[in-house]
Amino acid sequence: MPSVEILTPRRKLINIGRLKKYLKKKMKDTFNREINYLRVSVTDRCDLRCIYCMKEDMEFLPKSQILSSEEINNICSTFIDLGIKKIRITGGEPLIKKGMPIILDYLGKKINNSNLEELTLTTNGTQLYKYAEVIKKNGIKRINVSLDTLDQKKYLKITRGGNLEQVLEGLNIAKKIGLKIKINTVALKNININELGKLVHWCINKKFDITFIEVMPMDMENAIRLEQYYPLTKVRSFLEKQYSLENTDINTGGPSKYVKIKNSNQKIGFITPLTNNFCESCNRVRLTCTGRIYSCLGHDKFIDLKEAISKNKKELKNLILKSIYLKPKSHEFEINKENKTKNLERTMNVTGG
Repeated sequence: MPSVEILTPRRKLINIGRLKKYLKKKMKDTFNREINYLRVSVTDRCDLRCIYCMKEDMEFLPKSQILSSEEINNICSTFIDLGIKKIRITGGEPLIKKGMPIILDYLGKKINNSNLEELTLTTNGTQLYKYAEVIKKNGIKRINVSLDTLDQKKYLKITRGGNLEQVLEGLNIAKKIGLKIKINTVALKNININELGKLVHWCINKKFDITFIEVMPMDMENAIRLEQYYPLTKVRSFLEKQYSLENTDINTGGPSKYVKIKNSNQKIGFITPLTNNFCESCNRVRLTCTGRIYSCLGHDKFIDLKEAISKNKKELKNLILKSIYLKPKSHEFEINKENKTKNLERTMNVTGG
């Protein structure tokens, strides 16, 4: 490979040959964080239009630009060869992708037969009633399900047309067959804040874990994000009036900071991209449905793997290693004193959150 000079996040020039040698020994970025987790957005399409995720009149990418199931499997296989231990499948809504069974079958067979230790999935739950059995059959033991309210009218408002009963049916089926479920709930000011305690109580009864998430400032006007934004510090304070919460050192490899309800096994997580970022221990990179690698959710820089897929695995590996080495120290989400947000142009469905 020819000698090429690239600029690292620390503003130093480094020879690509030395870069390859360094990264083959350890999947670490320049801040000594081990990268062992890949999030894969298999499609940008979704059967919902959640107000914090995308626009109501969303224009999706041409299907010709979307990675095929085989291309996704090829990239994931290369990541696994390099040392990725956990893969989470996301979207859009992954369960509406036509080739999803092919992806699940391929990656499911990699579990414990390679570096891959765990395969997980995030879904909005609308298709669970059809695919829960397929998910479990292919080695997935736990799933995250996005659910922001138990009120049908609010659900219609948040999702712009979703069927709450269909989601609840899917959750019951998934629970019955033994899938471990965590509910992901976005805290939305003036919409669902007054029922977050009810959601926790419901999760306790269902034996589901729950994680609350602050809105992400991505591809929305500042006014819209500020209208939605509710800091999780306030949510925790509210919950502490209802439950006795204990801090934990639970680490699932994700950005959640977990507490437990005293004298129970109930976990409650908090993902706080705005009030308290989680970058110090970040262990992941993200693959979009078009083949781009974003080493940080909060940055617009990416490396495109699309062309390398059809060439040789060596070139694909080199690009992946480069993306890890160039991973920034932290994301750039913020709300400043003037109550303005620093936004990214991508919508959430592009990188899967």
